[in-house]
This record gives sequence, C-alpha cells and structure tokens, in this order.
Amino acid sequence: MNLETFYEYCLSKKGVTEHFPFDEETLVFKVGAKMFALSSLNQWEKNEPSVNLKCNPDDAEELRAQYEDIKPGWHMSKTHWNTVAINRDVPDSLVKQLIDDSYQLVFKSLTKKAQTEILELER
Repeated sequence: MNLETFYEYCLSKKGVTEHFPFDEETLVFKVGAKMFALSSLNQWEKNEPSVNLKCNPDDAEELRAQYEDIKPGWHMSKTHWNTVAINRDVPDSLVKQLIDDSYQLVFKSLTKKAQTEILELER
C-alpha cells in the first residue's frame, strides 16, 4: 500500500476530514471531531509506514498475538489503539478492514445528531 492509496481510502469514508493537529508531519483522519487514524508522513518517506487505529480491546489483543507488526498504539491508549505497520506482515486487505473497523467504532461513538448529519452530507 502506498501513501496515496492509504490517504484516498481514509478520505473515501463518509464525513471524514484530514488534519495536522499535533505537528506538520502527523496526518490525522477524523470523523465528526474524533480521530480514527493517525500516520506519520516522515515514516512514509522513510519507507517505514504505520498507522494508529482504534480497535475493540478484545480484538486488539488477538491481532497483536496473530501479527508481529501490530503493536499497542504508540503514544495512544494501549487498550483501545493499535499501531499497524504497513507493507510488512499485515496484508493490505486487513489494513483496510482495520481502518473500516476504526472508523465504525468512532462513528458509533458520535452523538445520534452528529451521525445523522454525516449520513445526510452524502445524500
């Protein structure tokens, strides 16, 4: 997976916006006002890309046990976030599924009003 594919996949989700709230290198994707994916542009340039994704705590542990390149979220809650190395032992199809799962977890945590507004944006 390259940066363009990752970027376009995240932005293809309903109501997603991109931000740089921490610095000029950490790309953050949000749905509503909440983060669901973070990735360092510098790591992409070094050909060592990874992404922090929100994850169900039970699934997070299972994924870490199954894949060497899925670790507890770097600089995030280790219970609810994983750092997933891209282009390593985690297939692109699974990376996309994990992005989908992270998006859904965050979307479902939004207020019903915010969810409705996002869904109506796409009509």
